[in-house]
Amino acid sequence: MLNNEQFLDLTRQEPKKLNPAERAQEFVEIYSEFDLEAAKAQADRCLHCASPYCQWACPVHNYIPNWLKLVAEGNILAAVETSHRTNSLPEMCGRICPQDRLCEGACTLEDTGFKAVTIGAIERFILEEAMNMGWKPDISQVPLSGKSVAIVGAGPAGLACADVLLRNGVKAIVYDKYPEAGGLLTFGIPEFKLEKQVVIRRRKILQEMGGEFHFNTTIGEDKSVDELLSNNDAVFLGLGTYASMKAKIPGEELKGVESALPFLIDNVNYRHNFGEYNNSSLDAPKLGVSNKRVVVLGGGDTAMDCNRTSVRQAASSVTCVYRRDQENMPGSRKEVSNAMEEGVSFEFNTAPLIIVDDGKGNVAGIEVISTQLGEADENGRRTPENIPGSERIIECDVVLVAFGFRPNPPKWLEVTLKANQTVDCCEQQEYAFQTSNPKIFAGGDMVLGSSLVVEAVYEGRKAAEGILDYLEV
Repeated sequence: MLNNEQFLDLTRQEPKKLNPAERAQEFVEIYSEFDLEAAKAQADRCLHCASPYCQWACPVHNYIPNWLKLVAEGNILAAVETSHRTNSLPEMCGRICPQDRLCEGACTLEDTGFKAVTIGAIERFILEEAMNMGWKPDISQVPLSGKSVAIVGAGPAGLACADVLLRNGVKAIVYDKYPEAGGLLTFGIPEFKLEKQVVIRRRKILQEMGGEFHFNTTIGEDKSVDELLSNNDAVFLGLGTYASMKAKIPGEELKGVESALPFLIDNVNYRHNFGEYNNSSLDAPKLGVSNKRVVVLGGGDTAMDCNRTSVRQAASSVTCVYRRDQENMPGSRKEVSNAMEEGVSFEFNTAPLIIVDDGKGNVAGIEVISTQLGEADENGRRTPENIPGSERIIECDVVLVAFGFRPNPPKWLEVTLKANQTVDCCEQQEYAFQTSNPKIFAGGDMVLGSSLVVEAVYEGRKAAEGILDYLEV
């Protein structure tokens, strides 16, 4: 049995070279040993600050000290109920949130020279342990309102919205173009970060609460938005952002250049026989990188997902090119560390210039240039500046562009948009997240722009509260 300090050492260790199988086995060993006693010991380290910084650093403002106290007392069922008061998907946030930049990064213990409470691991543990004890949301005493809401998009915002509506007696009818719930939780985030059965289990929980799911359904093609508006009392849009940002450099049209999202979705579809791989005899994903030299452009969590997925597909080498230094990477430090442990090479302070053609329309390499950080921009981030004469070529066969995503509102969406094509609505209005069409609400990335899963959960929940106010439930 791991004691408290051993667990801390394993979850906070310095980077070391691991292959994916070793990384997976280490993960299993850590969490299989993280039992109730270990969770209680961790939770008991909480200082219960008068103003809990962890709670305010959390986008959903989880009652972290409250459920840590309950865990320390061994009261898991009360802890899981408290957790759900602010978060509809705690088992997922416990796995994929960048806790080092949020709750754990704000833990007072970090400022006193001690390691932060492992909040993410405990959040994950609470739900898993409660489920083992037979816990399920109990809404048997909630009176049905007779109202229904159509939810377009079964991603984190849509699932969170459905959860709050169902807990208040409103029927939630969820539509999604994919064959399973989760959106990018299922089809974008790799299995080694978030097991797909975890998402499927949450979908089943929502169904048991009375939620209705319709998959492989594209609004605007299989069903019109007018039908949704006519047949329901309100509509919630949680469509996310699926349009990939381009590198905007010469050679981007070459064979071997792929956007991050199609690559990640293809990997999930292949592994789980979704989409075109259903009952397929193909022995490798169509966008696979086995035995290829891969360069990933970008420094966020999506780039790390591409790095680590490429390693698992047995790429001959994986190099991540990022134009700022490691300290200024936008993604989770834990994910960067994991990528380094698995053998990914990082080229920091390096910007792409040209994707090199082999003369036959294929990628042969990428020309890059060294950078240095200059003055801060309007957001306070120092702008990378190219260093003349530092150009060089990194030979490769595949370039994965992971520069993030932008909004791509569907043609049928007749609500007011902002200049950046996000939906024009917000929390601070009469009915939270109501759009210019009174019956339509929206939340998540299509309002925020590409952001964190936990922020989409927050907006989905707040939009549901706005809908309840609008429906006078």
